[in-house]
Amino acid sequence: MRIPINHRFIKNLTLNKSRHVSTCRAVLLPSFGGPHKLELHHNVEVPPLKPHEVLVRSRAVSINPLDTRMRAGYGRSLFGRCLPIILGRDVSGEVAAVGAAVNSVSVGQQVFGALHPTAIRGTYTDYAILSQDEVTSKPDSLSHVEASAIPFAAMTAWRALKCTASISEGERILVVGGGGAVGFSAIQLAVAEGCPVTTTCGTQSVERMLAAGAEQAVDYITEDVELVIKGKFDAVLDTIGLPETERVGIRFLKKGGHYMTLQGEAASLADRFGLTLGLPAATAFLLKKQIQYRLAYGIEYSWIFMRSDIEGLIEIRKLCEAGKLKIPVEKTFPITKVKEAHEAKDERIIQGKVVLELD
Repeated sequence: MRIPINHRFIKNLTLNKSRHVSTCRAVLLPSFGGPHKLELHHNVEVPPLKPHEVLVRSRAVSINPLDTRMRAGYGRSLFGRCLPIILGRDVSGEVAAVGAAVNSVSVGQQVFGALHPTAIRGTYTDYAILSQDEVTSKPDSLSHVEASAIPFAAMTAWRALKCTASISEGERILVVGGGGAVGFSAIQLAVAEGCPVTTTCGTQSVERMLAAGAEQAVDYITEDVELVIKGKFDAVLDTIGLPETERVGIRFLKKGGHYMTLQGEAASLADRFGLTLGLPAATAFLLKKQIQYRLAYGIEYSWIFMRSDIEGLIEIRKLCEAGKLKIPVEKTFPITKVKEAHEAKDERIIQGKVVLELD
């Protein structure tokens, strides 16, 4: 006699078998400051999973500029009251357990993903917790180290180009600062969409930008950007966010185009004036600039932040599998050397992507 299979029972049984982790290693930040503030602890509590959460056994996590800025005190108005916190946004690893409502991934699956910028419990830990909308299957063609370098930067670029500017084939894109992970991701995303791309970058990055598909890579160190770049663009993504790069970016926009900067003022104003006054001040500041640029130049002005978008993450995975999106990793460190890794980034000893390995 055939016995019917109760799939929900099997899922719960698998979950119960896998959900045995109560503590693990994690890098804690007890107070803001330099790399010496980072502390590796061996018995940090792993919180119970909520219904839509996924427990990931971390194999590799990348260091983003947001990590070093947060460590130094950026966002203290939000994170200060939550210390100690765990830094880290990117992760690649295996699913160790899933919440009761998760149906997109399963235990044992190889996955990668990224947390929202405001997450308190980050990924510098043996067991990271993400929502099911923040994680998807790891590209088979990439190692955990390679995969961990991609999600946060690529999703930030995705939010700018696909969600804010809604780029389409044939539109011209200018990426200011293509040498960083977000800028480099934006170039590849735009090229995959069929958009001609121009970028500015340092001397050492010119060949890499052209190899990624940029039609023009302007060396801002040796060339006059305003003289070398020709024509107008449908969208400008400014990864630098200085007054000068904003001025140049706006000059090259068509009417109806989008200027997008990664250097929004929300966190800095909140840090300066506190959440109660700072966030309304940031909203007013953004609205003023939007109206100003719309009236004066006929363009749209936006601050860009990474947000969870499972459709975007899946599309990024597909581009990775097709060989159309990759972020090179310059150096890896074991998680036990996290202080040294942050020191190398602070002192600009390593310009490219740095990844922490947890095995």
